[in-house]
Amino acid sequence: MMRPLTIAASLALTTALAFAPSRAQDEAVTPPPAGQAPATEAAPAAAPAALQGDAGKGRMLTYTCQGCHGISGYKNAYPSYKVPKIGGQSEEYLANALHEYQKGTRKHPTMQAQAQSFSDQDIADIAAFLSSLK
Repeated sequence: MMRPLTIAASLALTTALAFAPSRAQDEAVTPPPAGQAPATEAAPAAAPAALQGDAGKGRMLTYTCQGCHGISGYKNAYPSYKVPKIGGQSEEYLANALHEYQKGTRKHPTMQAQAQSFSDQDIADIAAFLSSLK
């Protein structure tokens, strides 16, 4: 039997992902200048540039985070994963962790799904807000 909080967190995540804009919509495709052939090889992926985060916007983006990270000592069922405290962590650490979940270099299905729904600016905003908490 699922606990009510687990059901609520799952529902919030599902709803957030269903209504989140796709990342492809956020990225404009620019054709090459006239007379120049399109690039055939992709450049190596650069590390995301450090963006200035807006804590006010980040506060609004973290509403689903409270379902797991807002409960002291909470453990979820993956497989018995102790959910870490994220409030007050360093901004750089939080941004790096979310980018690693996006890329799949950090493994946790829920966090990977969450991170993939965020733009780089969203991640900067989230990190700015969470790092400001005591």
